[in-house]
Amino acid sequence: MPPRDSEASLWFETQVLPHEPMLRAWLRTRFRGEADVDDVIQEAYVRLLRTRAAAEVVSPKAFLFAVARNLALDRLRRRQVAQAEPLAENEALAVLDEGGDIPETLARNQELELLTAAIQELPDRCRQIFTLRKVYGLSQGEIAEKLGISENTVSAQLTIGVKKCMAFMLQCRREREDRWP
Repeated sequence: MPPRDSEASLWFETQVLPHEPMLRAWLRTRFRGEADVDDVIQEAYVRLLRTRAAAEVVSPKAFLFAVARNLALDRLRRRQVAQAEPLAENEALAVLDEGGDIPETLARNQELELLTAAIQELPDRCRQIFTLRKVYGLSQGEIAEKLGISENTVSAQLTIGVKKCMAFMLQCRREREDRWP
């Protein structure tokens, strides 16, 4: 038998709403775009209530966080697909670049790919701080304020990120040299 409206409202207010601030903060640290966070939370509520109407939800907090995470990941995937550039011929790409040496350009591109892979291997918080500093150029103070952490934490995470990226790149170079003597 489905719960009455007042029971459902009371359940929602006591079992779900207290987790919204934590969910909102968690989503903001992992997924950018405040409007997207609001949309994800609303959709997670809808799915939670639909599921509760059909069956008992034993752990509303765990269910809410799992659904919100999956929704946010789906949005990111859709956004990445939507941003894909068409493969049509572009006049700007048809210009021959005679200024650079092809082996140098190739080596630079390989190093960039390697660095990207190294950054992707960093732990979430470390990768986020490293990217904000090295890619977006935010100061350590700006990063600390944006993420609600101390500047010492930012500094420590940047140090860890640099060391791990360097170790990753050195390991990849060694492996490449072993394969191609």
